[in-house]
Amino acid sequence: MARHKGTARRGFIVAAFAISACASVLAELSDEANKPLPPNILLAISDDQSWPHASAYGCKFVNTPAFDRVANEGVLFHNAFAPAPQCSPTRASILTGRNPWKNGDAAVHGTSIPTDIPLYTDLLEKVGYHVGMTGKGWAPGLFEGDNPAGKDYTLRKGKGKGNYTGAFQSFLKERKSGQPFCFWYGAREPHRGYKVGSGLKAGKTLESVAVPKFLADDVSVRSDMLDYALEIERFDAHLGRMLEILEESGELDNTLVVVTSDNGMPWSRAKANIYEYGVHMPLAIRWGTPVPPKRNVDDLVSLIDLAPTFLQASGQPVPKGVSGRSLLEILKSGKSGRVDASRDCVVVGQERHTPYVRENDVGYPGRAIRTDRYLFIRNLKPGRWPEGDTFYGAGGSTSRTLYIYQCENPAIQPYLRLAWAKRPAEELYDIKADPDCINNLAGNPEHAQEQNRLRDRLNKILAEQKDPRIAGDDRYDEQPYFKGDFWKEKRLAYLQEAEKVHQAMETAGWKHGRIASPLTKPKTDN
Repeated sequence: MARHKGTARRGFIVAAFAISACASVLAELSDEANKPLPPNILLAISDDQSWPHASAYGCKFVNTPAFDRVANEGVLFHNAFAPAPQCSPTRASILTGRNPWKNGDAAVHGTSIPTDIPLYTDLLEKVGYHVGMTGKGWAPGLFEGDNPAGKDYTLRKGKGKGNYTGAFQSFLKERKSGQPFCFWYGAREPHRGYKVGSGLKAGKTLESVAVPKFLADDVSVRSDMLDYALEIERFDAHLGRMLEILEESGELDNTLVVVTSDNGMPWSRAKANIYEYGVHMPLAIRWGTPVPPKRNVDDLVSLIDLAPTFLQASGQPVPKGVSGRSLLEILKSGKSGRVDASRDCVVVGQERHTPYVRENDVGYPGRAIRTDRYLFIRNLKPGRWPEGDTFYGAGGSTSRTLYIYQCENPAIQPYLRLAWAKRPAEELYDIKADPDCINNLAGNPEHAQEQNRLRDRLNKILAEQKDPRIAGDDRYDEQPYFKGDFWKEKRLAYLQEAEKVHQAMETAGWKHGRIASPLTKPKTDN
């Protein structure tokens, strides 16, 4: 499968397997005398959805019957985490089973996946699986041929939101009789942009919204979150129809169904930020008889665990270098609560999100470790502005607009600081008491022992996995973005808006770093 220019196209790889050899592998896989039929795999990934926002978790302003069905007929995970708070690195890690810093260039948003790193989609295709995708596969990034997630069956190309169910039906029609399938349903929802007021128009109420404490509790923010909820429901509706198709064909119970997201909601201090709302993900899994239903699991798991899970379920070996651990033991255990005591932490990391928002296009690197109770974060370049010099980082949300144009309002300034102010080198949050990550405990003598313990544990894990950042290697700051010309054109628009913001904030007594441009002169941060 091709991942970047200069590599072989996926079609060439597939062609290397003769039809007779492929048929032989399938016959071996489905030999009922020796082993059960290998499962189908349906992976459903929403785009920018934080973990609380599914009705199975008790959320009141979003209704997700399909997600709830998978959770009820299988396992609902309460502590699942993305390895990065961004789509491209997380999706690469799902495909490889490795943490981002073990994925070479793919650790950085919008680059390429090295061709020497095995992908579960390639490995399953080689043993006879019918592999395909719809919507958003591995993206954004550079590759040739088919998307690393599989052949694209999307009926409507481009950024528009397509007929995912129709694509799934087309995919199923192309497979051979008895051939197991692996399908990646990558919805583009609830990624921005939203039709403003669509949630209210659909009958949702402002009163039902639970606004995280890091966002201003404003009518416009509540309405924006209702629009976001409506997009989640569209993702869920297509998932529901896919489940019905499998049920009608008698294949649902032999399909390993996984439903999750790639990173958190598109607001300040969520998406592209290593806080709970940036990396804590919804996750539900069902698989008929092998996975006893109606269970809630509290083990800390990562989306890097999915690739080894898929490979083990299909009877394939897990490649060397994989960071994740198969979830099959948990899924088949029949247990709820804490199942595997060794799953007591996960590690996450981030690099550059959007380019051209800082001088020299550098990112905002960070690493973190999450335990049952604490989130410890290392901001590796605390001298940089976390949301970028051009104030683009909040991703066009209503809260961002509110903060910009009310930056002189004393009621808004605390939220503005949470979103954009520089952050210390270390942060520590008690998730049990502070799930919104507001009260930084780092530097507090009462929590010094925990801070030191988590720092040491995080550093040890990163050193073992040869994270370049821990060795002082800043190579990720030098990665080019695959759509450089597009973002260069948008940079001027960002700077025009940023100039208005800088002027308003300076009037309010703020000092903020600015990058050199035709519109501004460099200023020194204070």
